[in-house]
Order: sequence, then C-alpha cells, then structure tokens
Amino acid sequence: MRLIIAEKPSLARAIADALPGNAQRQDGAIVCGDTTVTWCLGHLLEQAAPEAYDPADKQWRLDRLPIVPSTWQLAPRPKARGQLAVIRKLIKQAKEVIHAGDPDREGQLLVQEVIEHMKYRGPVQRLLISDLNRPAVSRALTTLRSNAEFQPLYQAAQARARADWLYGINLTRAWTLTGRQAGHDGVLSVGRVQTPVLGLIVRRDNAIRDFVPHPFYPLWVDLQVAQGQLRAWWVPKEHQPLDDQGRLIDRAPADALAAQLPGATGELTQLEQQEKRQAPPLPYSLSALQVDAARRHGLSAQVVLDICQRLYEQHKLITYPRSDCRYLPEDHLPLAQRSLSGACQNDDTLRQWLDGADFSLRSKAWNDKQVGAHHAIAPTGKPADLSQLSATEGQVFRLIVRNVMAQFYRPLRTFEVKAEFTLLKEAFRARGQSILDPGWKPLFTTREETPPLPPLTQGEACQALGADVEEKETRPPEPFTDASLIKAMMNIGRYVDDPAVRRTLRDTDGLGTEATRAGIIETLVQRGYLIRKQKALRATRLGTALIAALPSAVSTPERTALWEQRLRAIAEQQDDAYAFQQALLEDLRSLLTHSDAGKLKHSLQTAQGEAGGVAKRTSQTGKRYVRRKSPGGRKKTTTKN
Repeated sequence: MRLIIAEKPSLARAIADALPGNAQRQDGAIVCGDTTVTWCLGHLLEQAAPEAYDPADKQWRLDRLPIVPSTWQLAPRPKARGQLAVIRKLIKQAKEVIHAGDPDREGQLLVQEVIEHMKYRGPVQRLLISDLNRPAVSRALTTLRSNAEFQPLYQAAQARARADWLYGINLTRAWTLTGRQAGHDGVLSVGRVQTPVLGLIVRRDNAIRDFVPHPFYPLWVDLQVAQGQLRAWWVPKEHQPLDDQGRLIDRAPADALAAQLPGATGELTQLEQQEKRQAPPLPYSLSALQVDAARRHGLSAQVVLDICQRLYEQHKLITYPRSDCRYLPEDHLPLAQRSLSGACQNDDTLRQWLDGADFSLRSKAWNDKQVGAHHAIAPTGKPADLSQLSATEGQVFRLIVRNVMAQFYRPLRTFEVKAEFTLLKEAFRARGQSILDPGWKPLFTTREETPPLPPLTQGEACQALGADVEEKETRPPEPFTDASLIKAMMNIGRYVDDPAVRRTLRDTDGLGTEATRAGIIETLVQRGYLIRKQKALRATRLGTALIAALPSAVSTPERTALWEQRLRAIAEQQDDAYAFQQALLEDLRSLLTHSDAGKLKHSLQTAQGEAGGVAKRTSQTGKRYVRRKSPGGRKKTTTKN
C-alpha cells in the first residue's frame, strides 16, 4: 500500500480526486485502489511541556531557569490523538510513504515530524502542490521527489520550533514571575517575534505621544514663462534657520523675500527632462496582498489570510496563498491567457480588464530564478462565480487577478520635468509629470500624479506674478495600521539603527513569515497588548509597560531577523542547527539576568498607553492559560510566538 499524508483534509480530498479509481472514504482516510490518502489537521504534535522532561518544572520557579531539554520530545495535541491513531495504523501497512505537506518550511515540518514520530523507516517521497485544481494535482503526482532532498528544510523548521520553545518558555516564565513580585497578577508573554512587533508599535506610539509640533514656512511664487505659467517653491540656503528636513522655521526671511518677488525677473538655470518607463506591479505574495487589501478595502491581515485560505481550499480559485514570492514560473506563461480568461468570465470588471490585455507581452514576473518553494499567488483558471463569494472574497480575488492581468499591459510611460529657476539670486524649484502611455495604470486606483509643467527651455526668462508664504505645522508619525505594520515586518531593516546590521537584514524575510504575520498581530490583540482604534493599532498600558521592562534586545527586531537569516542558512546547508541552538542558549542566559522586579513595577505604574484588558481567548486565536493553586502560582500550558 502507498500512503500519502497531506497537511490538511482539503488537500487530501484534492489528491484523492486526482488519483485513478473510485475513492472510498474511511475514518480519517480515503482509499483509491492501492493508494490511501490520509491527513494531518495542522500540527498534530507539539513541543512537550517542561514537566515532561522534569516534573519539578510543573511549578514556575525562577531558580529553575533556563529550562533546556537534553533530548527533545514531542507530544500529541489534545484533539489530535484520534487522527494520529489512524496514521499510525496506516503507516504500519505502508510500503511507501509520500509526504504532501504544504511547500514551505512549516509544511515540511508538520508532516515529517509525524512520520518520524511513528518511527517509519521506509522510503519517503515528497509531493509538492500549490494549486488544488485537478489538472495541477495530477501533474504534481507525476513529479514526485525524494523527501531526503528536503531534509535541510526540515532541520531549519525543527531548529525554529525548538528555539521558539526555549525563548518563549524561559522568558515568559522569568517575566511573569518577576511580574508577580512587582504586583502584576497575570502572564507576561514574551516571544521572539511577537515582542519585537509589539516593540515597534510601542516606540511609534511613544514618538506620537512625545511629538512637539513646530511651524514651518514654505514660500511659493507663480511664474510666467514663455509658454504658460507654473508654481515654484523657494529653496532656502543653508545659512537660513532650517529644521533637519530643510524646512524654514522662521517666517521673517520668507516674508521679506515674498515682498520683493512680484514683478521680479529671472531665468531657468537648471532643467532635467526624461521619459520614464514603469513596469506593472508584480503579482502578489501574501504580505503584499495583505498590505494592499488593508489600504484599499480596510481588511485586517488575518481577514485577508482567512479569505485566501477559502479561495484556495473551498473555492479552488487561487494557487497556494501563503507564499513569500512575487514571481511566476516561466512554464505558466503559455497557460496564462486561458487561466485568466476562466477567472474573468463571470465578472464585468474582470472581463473589461481582460479585453485590454495583450498576451504577446512578457513582463519580468515570469522568472524561474526568482521562484523558490512556491510562486506568487495567481488565479487557477477555474471560472469564478462571484455571486457565490462574499463581498470581501470578491474584493481580494479581484486584486489577485488584477496583478497577474497587469503583466499583459504595456509599461506606464511618463515624461518627468524638474526645473530650477533663479530670481533675486534665490533658487525656486518646480516639477511636473505628463503621462505618455497609461499602460497598466487604469487597472489601479491610485492618487493623482503631479500635474505637467508647460514646455520649458534651458535659460529661458521668467517673471514673478505673485508670491505668498504658507504657515504649516510638522505632523507626528502616523500610528501603525495592519497595512503599515505588515509592510514594516516585511522591511524590518528600515527600523534598525546599526548600518552593518541593516545591510545584513536586506536579504532576510523580516519579522515573521507570510504564514504567521497576521496571527502575530491577532495574538498581541488577544493578549491585551494591542487594541484596534478604527484602523490604527495602538499599544495598551500593559503592552507599553512590558516593553519598558524588557531588555531592548528582546523588543527590537535585530535578533529575530538574524534568527531568520540563520534558519535560511540551515535550510541551504550553510549553517548548523546545533550551533544555532548553542548560540541561542548563551544569549538566553544573558537575557535572564535582566529580569528585575523593581524595574517592572515602575514600568507598570508609570506606563502610558490605551486602556484595554486581555480579550477573551478562543481556540482559534490564541493559547489558553490555566490558573493553578500551587506554590508555583500561575502556569501556562504553552508559549506561542
């Protein structure tokens, strides 16, 4: 018997539908001739609790930290025992096992840890599926690979899981117990990803709260030139009173100059004119889609992820959604017209876009060298009946189709002009843009572009018609939203001060992964560290206090982003999982020395932030904490990053 183990039931059903013969359903499996398809239900196993290694660690005690397993153990999740029993029975009968986890690091871990937990020693092959439609699954079944090729990916995922356990269990216990000494009755959860994300928001909120506005005074002049009029803005010289952005902060020089300008003559001293071509935006990765859907439709990152899972699993309208890639395989290009035609046939907006597409074009999106374990999110080609989708599902589906469709539109061509005029020995700048060919632009609703300038010639004369000084005020940074936070997590190097570390982080995946970023945000909300105020994400007093009490190294992004870099190196066989863990333990022991009840008490008493308590926890959104009446106090069943 050949046994295929899928990551989830929807994938198992898609595989069974693509196999020859009549499918017969059994408890926890589907039999198709000599092949049986079974499934996991997400992670069936989890890292064992500390007390599984030593009963003394059931109680939370500072003198027991750090807790470091000598031999790692996995335990069945509470609701997984039935399905594990099904797999155990089937795997004993199997002559060959096929691993059909999702095509990413976590998918590799999820199924392989079950196979190894069952102590199966026979041959294992790997089935990679990113499209649940039957033709795509059938093709995938003909291109199986040896699971041994993916052992480094498994080792990286396993190293991540163990490191998260070490980091979360030990730091959460340390700061929770310190919190009790400081008078806080509750778990203070610390995680290697969630805490730096919280730190980003706390620091942004502090910057907004501490912001002191100051006025600045831009001066404009309307100029008559040979073929029309334009508005230019004064560029103050360095000796003028300027802020760090080059803005004038004393009105007197601007008023004095404005009084002299009407009627003054000058000339165009610098002129830059160039045609620019802008390629269409690439197809979406999950994070890029979450950013756009939040900006355009106000959808939270978690809502977008949930919608994508339904479009993928239930409706089978899109390819694998938890992708970090924005490129498509080159062999998909010949199939693109057919798949887009299918996706668009039942929607007027999509059909209109399809009518304008030129399928003889080829954009840079089709690039095998940029495609890794999975490719950008794309429509499968199955006809979409948008009347069967919710309004938000339709919105997200249109975005996905649009970004693939845009690859068959011409580039946006613009003519951009930068001009500098000199009057009264002072510089005034103007810029404009005209659209030569809108290309893909009509598919996107974007802000208005800079209006064009009249035709200009280097050295031509100009005359000031009128001038005025505006009074403006500096504005604080904007609070984070789902869109801007996801973007910050993707581009975390921008929030790092050290130039060397920033350079190192440019090629990493940032904070979290495509599959986890939405969940991280929701976890912080559920744990009472964040609240949503309209579209903004704001830190609560509890979240602000925790960040203030932790060492800055725990709440800044450098460590976790460098973790991701090392995990990627392990997956690419350029680093060692054991060395990674040893470096983590050395770091962890140092961090534990910083837990300070006095500092935490002060931060809890003085913290600013939004009022908010811990939201009700559910099995879908977070781990559950259980209160035990024992000398060890409150116990946490597990720690989730």
